[in-house]
Amino acid sequence: MAVTMKNVVIFVRDFEAAKRFYREMLNLPLANESTMMLEFFPGGTTLGVATAMHEAAYPLVGRHTGVTLRVTDIEDLCQRLTAAGVPFAEPLEHSPWGKMAVVQDPDGNQIALVDR
Repeated sequence: MAVTMKNVVIFVRDFEAAKRFYREMLNLPLANESTMMLEFFPGGTTLGVATAMHEAAYPLVGRHTGVTLRVTDIEDLCQRLTAAGVPFAEPLEHSPWGKMAVVQDPDGNQIALVDR
């Protein structure tokens, strides 16, 4: 038996706002799109953004997701997000191991951004 990772999903309430955030603000590469779910990062394990449609998914909206995205020009992205009014749970910080920020999507889901 072989087991592989298909995707990780972030649940949202406002799908249209999430679509703008993940596609336009973060500029993630789109793999698939349906009326209730987006999948990013074609060719491997995807990051899904899906409408919370059942009771078990509702509490999963608006929290720290545990998702970390590696960004090549993190300072530029953070400046662009700040200028667009995107909230940060943690501002960009410099540390001996690299740079990191935690951004919030329109539903309050927190995504870590790192440069390494």
